[in-house]
Amino acid sequence: MPRPQKCRRVCALPKSCRFGALDGSNSFVIQMTVEEYEAIRLMDLENLTQEECARQMDVARPTVQRIYASARKKLAEALVNGGTLHIGGGCYSVCNRTAGCCPRCLVDTKRVFSIQHLEKGEKIMKIAVTTENGNVFQHFGKCKEFTLFDVEEQKILSKQVLNAGESGHSALAVLLAQNHVDLLICGGIGAGARVALQESGIQLAAGVSGTVDNAVNAYLNGTLFFNNEATCDHHHGESGEEHHCGEEHHCNGHCH
Repeated sequence: MPRPQKCRRVCALPKSCRFGALDGSNSFVIQMTVEEYEAIRLMDLENLTQEECARQMDVARPTVQRIYASARKKLAEALVNGGTLHIGGGCYSVCNRTAGCCPRCLVDTKRVFSIQHLEKGEKIMKIAVTTENGNVFQHFGKCKEFTLFDVEEQKILSKQVLNAGESGHSALAVLLAQNHVDLLICGGIGAGARVALQESGIQLAAGVSGTVDNAVNAYLNGTLFFNNEATCDHHHGESGEEHHCGEEHHCNGHCH
């Protein structure tokens, strides 16, 4: 088996995740991981050396060199060939300052898990969890209800159930966006649904199992293990139905 990939530490998630031509001429998408974005931020904006960047991201210097080179190539391709640059995914953990990151750490204690800057007193984040009988439902596209959590300063303020009815994959993403959801926690999820969530600006934590409450608390504590490549495949045949939801997760941290 290949050695599990070590998660890279990032100070904060990007404020904007999609960039492209305003005239709508973009014909293809270039995917930049969050750790590639972080390497660009640290070295090109904060002027850190490769060694300093490696220490900040908690990886070896050769790893930072590879991440940075990949990020610069993607930036160049987007600028020269006019593609749409989308930032998301990868294998990273968001710094919560408990590890003594560094003086440049951008994480505000009020928005460690938020993708938007909100004034004090407002709800920082709304989390939706696919739900069935109190557990994380394992097939996003067939989800009949979500549990919604309002979170402020990493504390749960409220909890309610959202009935999804007979909505399909894309309609579910729209439903979550209409309810101002910032993050979805689920089991398996298809590629089309992942794209729909990205286009709606909703973060994803897939491949999760167990109770809904435990999943949310683990996320807020920084201990939730998830895998956004986890799928939910249904194979139908004459002999019956085989159902495989989720995949094994190998990252010691938040692997997005």
